[in-house]
Parts: sequence; structure tokens; C-alpha cells
Amino acid sequence: MSEAALFRAFERTWPAAEYADAGGFSVGRGRGGGGRVSSARKAGNWSPDDIEAAADLQRGWDQEPMFRVLDSDHALTEALEDRGYARTNPTAIMAVSVERLTDRDLPPVTAFTVWPPLAIQREIWSAGNIGPSRQAVMDRVTGPKAALLGRIEDRAAGAGFVAIDSGVAMIHAVEVLLPWRRKGLAAWMMRAAAFWARENGAETLGLAVSRPNVGALALYERLGFVEKAGYAYFRKPEQA
Repeated sequence: MSEAALFRAFERTWPAAEYADAGGFSVGRGRGGGGRVSSARKAGNWSPDDIEAAADLQRGWDQEPMFRVLDSDHALTEALEDRGYARTNPTAIMAVSVERLTDRDLPPVTAFTVWPPLAIQREIWSAGNIGPSRQAVMDRVTGPKAALLGRIEDRAAGAGFVAIDSGVAMIHAVEVLLPWRRKGLAAWMMRAAAFWARENGAETLGLAVSRPNVGALALYERLGFVEKAGYAYFRKPEQA
């Protein structure tokens, strides 16, 4: 798996409602779908004037100016900080081979993949602040995709989303209801995603996780996920 394929899948499996260019930036119109689809990201050579052009475009869409910047992009980080933007929500992009997570069978009636999502999956997402606007992002994906359903103690308690692009299956919107967390359900959901990915021709499983979510980071590391890149959002402090 190339780094370019991972980044391409990361963008294409969680798309904005529309995109517009502002010089060297690609700006997403999120329509309430969260920071990932509502931010500007570097798409080519940029100039300082492009930063304000991207911010103006976001304001015109009634979005706050927000930039998503790779940790390795020190020049853009410095330029944004010079203009009063502050780094928030540091996030890791991680990946693992599908083969690593398909080495054992799933326990009966523990984790499934379906499309379209069931009503109970949408309820679980909504309980975790993945409401209709974020769920609409899943509906926009045009390639192979599935909704994950996790069951434990004879009830549905987890939901997630997985989609494929460029041979990479990216997992998004993982949510386990609070009373059933830390019982191993999320790990089985990851394995269910890996089986689905293998059946649909993907060789790599990827995801993004907020660095402050140390519990999720530890889980993914135990499963064999390795960090491939990192990013953060840059916002004006008065808007954060």
C-alpha cells in the first residue's frame, strides 16, 4: 500500500457535499457533516493570499474558517499560526493489513456488515453525536461500502462504516454504546470490517483516531494498526 493510496482513500471514503478550489487549497462544503468535510486542505502550491481566499469561501458557505494540515507540513503550520490560527484535535491515520485481522473466525452473531444501515445502527450513531448530517456523508460514497453492526450480551450495541477506494478499506464513524464499551466489541467490529474488505478486494484497512482518545489508540495498536501519518485542524481561538 502506498501512502498516496491511503490518503486518497481517506478523502474519497468520507466526502464533502461539494468541493471548490481556492488557489492551492481544496475546500469542502460539509453541510453540518463535521470538521473533516468542512475544512480546507492543501492540494497544490499555495500562496499566503490563498489562505484568506479559502477562509472567505468557507464564510460564504456559513462555515467557520478551518484548515486540515498534515503534521509534516511545517510551512503551512507556521503560516496559519502567524495569522492567529491554533492547532486543535490532533489525529493519527493508522493502517493494518487485512490479512492480520482475518486470522480467526468471528464469534456467531457478534459483528455483521450490511447496506443500507438498519434503523438500530442509525440510532447508535445518533447516540454518539454521529447524527443525520454525518450519516449523509456515508450516503454520498459511491464505491463499495458497508455499515458495521456489533452485538454483545444479546443486543445491538455498536455501529461503524467502512468503504473502499484504491485497494484500501477505510473505517469511519465507529460508535459503541457506553454501557458496552471496553468489552471487546470494537475489536470484533474491526475484524468484521477486515473480512468484508477481503471479500471486496482490499488488502489494507485504515482509520483515523483522535490522539486524545487514548483508549481507542491502544485498542488499534493491539490489533496491529500502525500510524502512517497525522494531522490537526487549525482554527481561530475565538471560534474553537
